Amino acid sequence: MKADKLVSIAVLKAKAGMGEALRRELQKLVAPTRREPGNLDYVLFELKDEPGTFYMREAFVSQAALDAHCATDYFQGFASRADVLLAEPLRLIFLEEVGPLA
Repeated sequence: MKADKLVSIAVLKAKAGMGEALRRELQKLVAPTRREPGNLDYVLFELKDEPGTFYMREAFVSQAALDAHCATDYFQGFASRADVLLAEPLRLIFLEEVGPLA
């Protein structure tokens, strides 16, 4: 695994009544993000037990690639609507891969 690779889970909770709108907005991010040269993984999930709570599994080759993603027009467009859609600020959880025992 490349040392500077970033893997994260974004947690996004919709405001009451905004679950479908948030789903649509998040779905719009998937295809263009996957085409970014620094993107390794970008997959959207919704919690079965909590409709309107979404997890986006993300992986980028570096911090610079993540920064470039955050600067795109489509991500900035989403960010500009976040206050309307989200019940709380987006939470980004960074993960470190743990390999098997040798």
